[in-house]
Amino acid sequence: MSKQADQTIQVLRAGHDDLDRLVAKFRAEDLTRGSAASEWTVAQVLSHLGSGAEINLATLEGAVAGTGAPGGDFNKATWARWDAMSPGEQAAGFLAANEKLLQFYEGLDERQHEDLRIDFGFLPEPVDVDTAARMRLSEFTLHSWDVRVAFDPAAVLAPEATEALLDGIGQTLAWVGKADQLDGAARIAVNTVEPDRAFGLLIEDTVRLAEVPQPADAVLTAPAEYFVRLVTGRHAAQYTPAAVEFTSERLTLDDLRKVFPGF
Repeated sequence: MSKQADQTIQVLRAGHDDLDRLVAKFRAEDLTRGSAASEWTVAQVLSHLGSGAEINLATLEGAVAGTGAPGGDFNKATWARWDAMSPGEQAAGFLAANEKLLQFYEGLDERQHEDLRIDFGFLPEPVDVDTAARMRLSEFTLHSWDVRVAFDPAAVLAPEATEALLDGIGQTLAWVGKADQLDGAARIAVNTVEPDRAFGLLIEDTVRLAEVPQPADAVLTAPAEYFVRLVTGRHAAQYTPAAVEFTSERLTLDDLRKVFPGF
């Protein structure tokens, strides 16, 4: 079985089981509390993850059956059905839908891990099982944090997911980064901890990763999980660990926050 895909699916399982234990304890008032996704309650974040699980599952099933992705009408109907649920139904529905998605991933065999190609309909080409699972891992991990931090301001991304997200972050920077929000270009040396990484963050016409710049306009030293949250917009001052250090003669951490407004 593909080692990479198998590891990604195991991390997805661990994240689900952990969030399952938390959601099971929620009272009605917990579900209507505001989440870190500013326009959504906790229940609405769970609804987003639940509808996403159903759409992901239908896409996987279509890839295995050879019928392709279900299409936009299916997605719209799924979102509408979830939007109409009560907060309690959204929470319970998320747990059930995500469990079904995980069981499907866990049931794929070695040949499918290697050969199956999944067409999501919005990517340039179909992707393999590991890539599909990593996409879900990113969505799941970030939105799990949106839920957790509503109850614990010191919440962090799941450690077992952080490395996978960090290693794939370069593929999303051009999309999530808004270089025009910075006055001029910037070459930032980034040092992360747990896992330890050293690389450059270049903000020019676009935002991208590179080798550590020499010289650098700024140096950012931070837990790896915070760097992932920073570039995905989950970086408010109250959620920034004391261990984060940003050194520059002309830039501030707030400047970086503007470049990464979130999604």
